[in-house]
Amino acid sequence: MTFKARVRGIYSTAVTKLLLDSGFEVVQPSQTMRDRFKLDETMKSPDIDIYDRRNRQGVHVVGTAESLAALKTLLLEHLTDVIFRKQSFPIDGIYKGVIKEDQNGGCFISVDLGSTVGKLPKNEIDKSKPDNSVVVQIERRRTSDNKPMLSTKINIPGEYAVLISEEKVKASLKIHDLRRRMRLIELGRKLVSSGWGIIWRTTAVDQSEKVLEREVHHLVAKRETILEKAEEKRAPATLWGDHYYMNVEFPALSKANLDIVRAEITSTLECHHYYKTCGKAASAALEMAEKMLEDKTAYEEINQLFHATIDPNFPIEGSIISIEHVKPDGQVLHLGKARIEKLSKDELRYSRVFRNKGIYDGLGTPKEPDDYAITEAKIGGWYYVTRYFSKGSAYKGTLINLHTPLELYPRWIRYVDLEVDLCYLPDGTHKVVDEEELEKAVDKGFVSAKLAAITKEKLSEISRNFQDNFVLED
Repeated sequence: MTFKARVRGIYSTAVTKLLLDSGFEVVQPSQTMRDRFKLDETMKSPDIDIYDRRNRQGVHVVGTAESLAALKTLLLEHLTDVIFRKQSFPIDGIYKGVIKEDQNGGCFISVDLGSTVGKLPKNEIDKSKPDNSVVVQIERRRTSDNKPMLSTKINIPGEYAVLISEEKVKASLKIHDLRRRMRLIELGRKLVSSGWGIIWRTTAVDQSEKVLEREVHHLVAKRETILEKAEEKRAPATLWGDHYYMNVEFPALSKANLDIVRAEITSTLECHHYYKTCGKAASAALEMAEKMLEDKTAYEEINQLFHATIDPNFPIEGSIISIEHVKPDGQVLHLGKARIEKLSKDELRYSRVFRNKGIYDGLGTPKEPDDYAITEAKIGGWYYVTRYFSKGSAYKGTLINLHTPLELYPRWIRYVDLEVDLCYLPDGTHKVVDEEELEKAVDKGFVSAKLAAITKEKLSEISRNFQDNFVLED
């Protein structure tokens, strides 16, 4: 089966090449993609949509279950440390849910959908209903929420139109031709009826009135079928849904893998996708440098000029940085501020001071105010070594954390935690912790079997070779 994919964002060139080489059809390509891949301008509706996450550390993907599975297989084949987070429920899913007892107050109330629990604005609840059920739809614009936002305003998407719960006619903002927009608006006004309206999609532009009318009649029939099913089924129940959401993370090696693919198509500086995530200044400088490369200017000269422009934006010894410790499920733990003590191509060392009491994870050692930690790592390395000390410099233990290759950004460092830690305790013993958490991440589909195998290999290597060189206190 050939899947139709629409791709947008900083990974477009590399991902488009992978898709085309794997037999996908790329639809609604941007002008740049049409030029680079000699693609025709086709307005077909996609089976799968791929676009940048806000932080550019990966992509959002929305599509059918089959198209998402095909994309995941493709990316696993080409990317070393890619992380996947697929939601189990359809993102446009329509449900008959059960309103749960409100214990927290606020503007929202929880609704049990069966496969998950969503949150519904209280002002959308019909208090006249005799039972505790409500027909709701997951809002696509909030697809990344673990507890999805719900609405009682039901939309039924089609290939050329979206049926909406308002008596209005709208057209996609991507339809720039005023004459074509007005044609669609006028047609829509003839078709709308009491209780529903139409949003014309970009794909409607070149379709005949007969085709568009048939689509709208089909969507109306589907809406009626869904509402009939809602009357018959007992809540909680899924009434409709065929598109799913997947959050794909591209850590350091995946960005590098995509650089190689992109370089086969167009001028690409080393670490292209990494610099694209470093902020507007680095991204703009990169675009300028690669434009000069297209003009056949020498690579080394341009690369040196690029780094002379952007390097002052990056940390140096003495800089204060933040630490983004990303869990496989997507949760980002901000581990506070750190001061860079040493920075070179082969070594990164930073220090932190703690203000609150607690327990050091893995070690089980008490954490006291004014304790401090010294962390040694390597940019691009698979683990860091953190040694903990009391205010008086008494040694409290060492934690070695395994993660995807560490990336250094203008004001922060980032990596994805691979769960497994190696702990050296103050009494001289050591232990491996959280291996079962890595297995759970594999079982949930976050971490690939290939990445888990690399992690275990690194763990064995560290266990064989690491010697903690701190002398224990008497």
